[in-house]
Amino acid sequence: QTLVYGRDRIRFMESLVVGDIAELKPGQGTLTLLTNEKGGITDDLIVTNTSEDHLYVVSNAACADKDLAILRDRAAQLQATGSDVHLEVSDNALLALQGSPSMARVLQTGLSDDLAKLSFMNSITTTVFGVPGCRVTRCGYTGEDGVEISVPAGRAVELAEQLLGVPDVWLAGLAARDSLRLEAGLCLYGNDIDETITPAEAGLMWTLGKRRRAAMDFPGAAVIMAQVKEKPKRRRVGLTSVGPAIRPHMAILGPEGRPVAVAIAWAPPLTSPYPHIPGTVTSGCPSPCLGKNIAMGYVEAAHSRAGTELTVEVRKKQHPAVITKMPFVPTQYYMAK
Repeated sequence: QTLVYGRDRIRFMESLVVGDIAELKPGQGTLTLLTNEKGGITDDLIVTNTSEDHLYVVSNAACADKDLAILRDRAAQLQATGSDVHLEVSDNALLALQGSPSMARVLQTGLSDDLAKLSFMNSITTTVFGVPGCRVTRCGYTGEDGVEISVPAGRAVELAEQLLGVPDVWLAGLAARDSLRLEAGLCLYGNDIDETITPAEAGLMWTLGKRRRAAMDFPGAAVIMAQVKEKPKRRRVGLTSVGPAIRPHMAILGPEGRPVAVAIAWAPPLTSPYPHIPGTVTSGCPSPCLGKNIAMGYVEAAHSRAGTELTVEVRKKQHPAVITKMPFVPTQYYMAK
């Protein structure tokens, strides 16, 4: 979690990410992408324009060190030219409370603010179950209504224990997180997106604001916008199947048994511990909600249409799979009336 201060904080952030940060209202946040000069995705971030005159940036924990180095280097460049921007790294912990409709009912009992007024991707600073100075953001990685709570580190255990004291609240691990986010069609950094994948290939062009597309003033803009015009050669798709579970790194094949992927045009040094391998499943698991297997991966654009029948190689045997629109399970994000 990083806080960005200074009158040039928006210009600073927009020099690194693809999102329209200037259009964010006080308290509003957005998912955006930190890109490199080749158009690859260095990380996905949530950037919030807080009501306290700073930007609040949340990056993936696995990418924290490389992200912070990029932020600090860019801040130093702008400071050298007289820009007013400076960073503060927060030592807060981050707790996620997710699940419709119980989350709102549970959290409201510990808030003085009216949670019904807080829409998806908006945040407030408030007291949560007696712990002051918490930032509550209505977002999460499950496709359900939920919040992420930035809490002073010294009181994180206290808050977690208070939440777990409510019968409806249970601890959830990575298996629950992974099946939920995959059902919602959400990318996991290092699996489904990385420094070799562009927003156009990943189906994430919705993160680029109209103004940013026209200005082309973010890293890798020329590469990304050229792909939009010419259409990317590979696309991230959803897959469903029955039989053995589809897992990451399994090969996606066409009806004739040929891999349905194109080779990457360049391969920079990757900092991700799980670099994306073109031509294979990038995420996959049995869906608890649907009762069948779901997965994501990259295929040639010609094979990316929903309903296309392919196969996936599981333990050296080919099993039928079908290109399926995402999200696999409808999302439950909350929009205040």
